[in-house]
Amino acid sequence: MMTVKKVSELTGVSIRTLQYYDKIGLLVPSEHTDAGYRLYSSEDMETLQQILLFRELEFPLKDIKRIMSSPDYDKKKALAQQIEFLELKKQRLEYLITYAKGIKLLGVKFMDFSAFDRSKLDEYAKRAKEEWGHTKEYAELAEKEKNRTPDEEESLMQEFMQLFAEIGTMRGESPESEKVQAKVKQMQDFITANLYTCTDRIFAGLGKMYAGGGEISDNIDLVGGKGTAQFTADAIEYYLKNKS
Repeated sequence: MMTVKKVSELTGVSIRTLQYYDKIGLLVPSEHTDAGYRLYSSEDMETLQQILLFRELEFPLKDIKRIMSSPDYDKKKALAQQIEFLELKKQRLEYLITYAKGIKLLGVKFMDFSAFDRSKLDEYAKRAKEEWGHTKEYAELAEKEKNRTPDEEESLMQEFMQLFAEIGTMRGESPESEKVQAKVKQMQDFITANLYTCTDRIFAGLGKMYAGGGEISDNIDLVGGKGTAQFTADAIEYYLKNKS
């Protein structure tokens, strides 16, 4: 059996939160000492694990209590569903990372953040760094950026956009043509040399994003002509499928 203090130290859940879970009947400890202190069993800890996974998925406490107190609640089935939801959340975060990198790469100059106050933006930036600052790509990008001046960054962006302009002149050809494919390879090599290692997986994600519509697709079409974004995506897809 574990005391509330020990459970708090082990899980990172505050004592106050554990007391609140007890008060609302979400996690009632199996036993109490003679002095009235809470004692948690291994079964209680399993229940807490389930609660924390539901909380990670942003379920309200009242919904967690309703689900877990249901007569037909199945822990194994719930865990399987939680894993599935977490996988979806992971996929969405990976897409957002690729999307954000694409925005940076394509030099989007203006986004309207008027609905957010500065403190929220600062907190978002802090959390993003905490979440992704340990990744190899983030570290590589940061290392390369720190030695560049703003003028060099601007010049780099112009060089990259020039690749889209050159691909745009080839829209009359097949995306499978040797000349188009050479330009696609040059694009992947450019990203790797100047930003972060552009693996085939990342490049595939960028290709889908280029043709995904919105401001990024519009920017590409602006420099390369209408249809360049989709043409580039098609060329990248063919390139990766046939890469030796």
